[in-house]
Amino acid sequence: MAIEIKAPTFPESVADGTVATWHKKPGDAVKRDELIVDIETDKVVIEVLAEADGVLAEIVKNEGDTVLSNELLGTLSEGAAAPAPAAAAQTAAPAAAAPGVAGDEQILSPAARKLAEENGIDPNSVAGTGKGGRVTKEDVVAAVEAKKNAPAAAPAAKPATPAAAPVLAVGDRVEKRVPMSRLRAKVAERLVEAQSSMAMLTTFNEVDMTEVMALRSKYKDLFEKSHNGVRLGFMSFFVKATTEALKRFPAVNASIDGADIVYHGYSDIGVAVSSDRGLVVPVLRNAELMSLAEIESGIATFGKKAKDGKLSIDDMTGGTFTITNGGTFGSMMSTPIVNPPQAAILGMHNILQRPMAINGQVVIRPMMYLALSYDHRLIDGKEAVTFLVTIKNLLEDPARLLLDI
Repeated sequence: MAIEIKAPTFPESVADGTVATWHKKPGDAVKRDELIVDIETDKVVIEVLAEADGVLAEIVKNEGDTVLSNELLGTLSEGAAAPAPAAAAQTAAPAAAAPGVAGDEQILSPAARKLAEENGIDPNSVAGTGKGGRVTKEDVVAAVEAKKNAPAAAPAAKPATPAAAPVLAVGDRVEKRVPMSRLRAKVAERLVEAQSSMAMLTTFNEVDMTEVMALRSKYKDLFEKSHNGVRLGFMSFFVKATTEALKRFPAVNASIDGADIVYHGYSDIGVAVSSDRGLVVPVLRNAELMSLAEIESGIATFGKKAKDGKLSIDDMTGGTFTITNGGTFGSMMSTPIVNPPQAAILGMHNILQRPMAINGQVVIRPMMYLALSYDHRLIDGKEAVTFLVTIKNLLEDPARLLLDI
């Protein structure tokens, strides 16, 4: 019985996908729930699993082909797997020896055997034309002649091996051309779209991380113990401060839909995560209702799923505001690009000890530059600056988060 292997049902936000990798080839045995093929979309890689035990019978869509929702990828023959090639060869071996009685003495004449040994010919590779499949001297002579002619063709086949290697130009300068992944292409498309369709500006500020770092240092061990191994990082403080600031400045949490402005009564915060496939932005749903522990747990889960390539389309869909942290890679300052249809994005950066003038005294403080890029069509400059100052104030005095002031 043939079972159809189909592409998954894509959500409305995903038009199609690309066959990334076939993990099986026709004739390979497949077990139920075993990974057969990967489908790459603009957002994630989706794994297609086998519905039953069987053998991969046919591949309809090859690697690199574009597929739509529920489109046929291949077929699976349900049932026991075909015997392995090695086993098939062992089964066939006795049949090949059937014409003879037992051993070379019965299938190879003495003269033929001597000639084969002198010329390094394997008797089993020579087709016998004598009675009952017996290998004659003439058969060995023909094999010797074929061997003599073989070396002339052999060298021509060798250059084919390095064909997959990068092209070498003058001076051994290497260039390698590979197709752009769908994720990278989509990111590029959206970034260009953002800069061409938005009136995008960036405002900067700096935040003194002394209080947050002191709070984290004092309670991180107790926090981890109390929340089943969840570690207390800095990102949860930024998410919490951001959701509080978004309540006070709803335009920063809004989006433009045609001629309308959509004000979101919730804060779905996208957290930029680096993966092998590129930058991905999974979303913390209703982050304004989450505790610090829930935020940290959600971010840790996203990080692991991104590393393992397990992020789902649901994880990546939506978002009303995004936070990106270039500081993990040592960035001092940057101008992040807004992720449409969102209206703003917050950029975190590296924390450095810097001399600061406080109450007429020069003191060393752990400082971080913050950047807020925003769509000026929707957010006024005063609103953007005040929003960023609010985040700064909440982080420099974390008690404000508890007191809602």
